[in-house]
Amino acid sequence: MALKTAAEIDQMRPAGKFVAGVLSSLRDVARTGMTLADLDAHAHRMIDDAGARSVYLGYHPSFGAMPYPGVLCTSVNDAALHGLPSSYVLQDGDVLSIDFAAEVQGWVADSALTFQLGTTTPEAQRLIAATERALDAGIAAARAGARMGDVSAAIGAVGAAAGYGINGDFGGHGVGRTMHEEPHVPNLGRPRSGLKLKPGLVIAIEPWFMAGGDDYLIDPDGWTIRTADGSLAAHAEHTVAVTKDGPVVLTARD
Repeated sequence: MALKTAAEIDQMRPAGKFVAGVLSSLRDVARTGMTLADLDAHAHRMIDDAGARSVYLGYHPSFGAMPYPGVLCTSVNDAALHGLPSSYVLQDGDVLSIDFAAEVQGWVADSALTFQLGTTTPEAQRLIAATERALDAGIAAARAGARMGDVSAAIGAVGAAAGYGINGDFGGHGVGRTMHEEPHVPNLGRPRSGLKLKPGLVIAIEPWFMAGGDDYLIDPDGWTIRTADGSLAAHAEHTVAVTKDGPVVLTARD
């Protein structure tokens, strides 16, 4: 686990700004009738225009059935994480999660958001709002001197209070020169337990909640994670630096 200096955190800011800008652009252009592949192509053009590098394209961890084929994770409705860009045509009312990470000037930033296209529903809006509140709570807890369990417990408390399914798998992670660094950032935990947070730690905090139970399934593609009961899912994420003056969100969107 590598702590970053204040100068290195400043060097990560362009990556955070770029990732935030791409997600904001995707939210603006996403509409019914587009395909997930269309969104991926839009992000790919932005990467090329900026001279950035995708850290998803070709990524092949041990659990992946194949190298990742796109620059975005696009997960729809009951898909919670790692949804592949495809020919799926977005429909009115779809709940869309977009996860995006990129490298700029040798540093990586990682962020995600969830929104509903077209006609909104109270069920989806409550789920999305709770996931965003959990992200805010996790960020607020990411202070020097606190413990990782404080971050995890803050996230889990929001989901539990809302009655949503929470699975401890596939949480957040360290970020820096690569997309996945130590430490792991669980979405469930006990306060005042785990790693002590120090200035210079940079982590991706990423709650994901399910409107139903807490079990999930993985599609035959080896990537897409879906709720086991077919309920909606939502995902939110920011790259956050722990500093002596409090948490700094490097991927904050305007």
